Amino acid sequence: MAKENKQEQARPNIGIISQYIKDLSMEIPHAPQVFKKMQADSPKIGVEFNIEAGKLEEEGLFNVTLNVSINGDLSDEKAFILELAYGSVVALQGVMPEHIEPVLMVEIPHMLFPYVRQVVSTTMAGAGLPPLMLNPIDFAGMYAARKANEASVSKDSKK
Repeated sequence: MAKENKQEQARPNIGIISQYIKDLSMEIPHAPQVFKKMQADSPKIGVEFNIEAGKLEEEGLFNVTLNVSINGDLSDEKAFILELAYGSVVALQGVMPEHIEPVLMVEIPHMLFPYVRQVVSTTMAGAGLPPLMLNPIDFAGMYAARKANEASVSKDSKK
């Protein structure tokens, strides 16, 4: 029994304490004329994702923010701009120090992504645009690319 309790305590515990929209901006600079143009031509959509993570003052608590910027461009003008910063307060207990960064940069964004996708879709529809369902994001690939870039920059600066 004591052995079981010890094993349970050793398991990492990852919990999302709260989620919130930190910032949300939706712009349609050429409304209402752009709606007519969009009936004849679909906008080219560009999506950029960025993840920020940091430690909070209280032990074991972290803040993770997913930043998404979506631009819809027609051939001659901007159709729309949507910017969202979706934040969370996360509690980590029993996570090895070397695993904290990957958990914050990969696992937590993976958990938050469905909520981000829903906010984006709802905001687009509320703005009179077709709902946009973001494709799944490879957060592990993003993290690996970021680490490789950091290693490359670090290697270049040592030369």
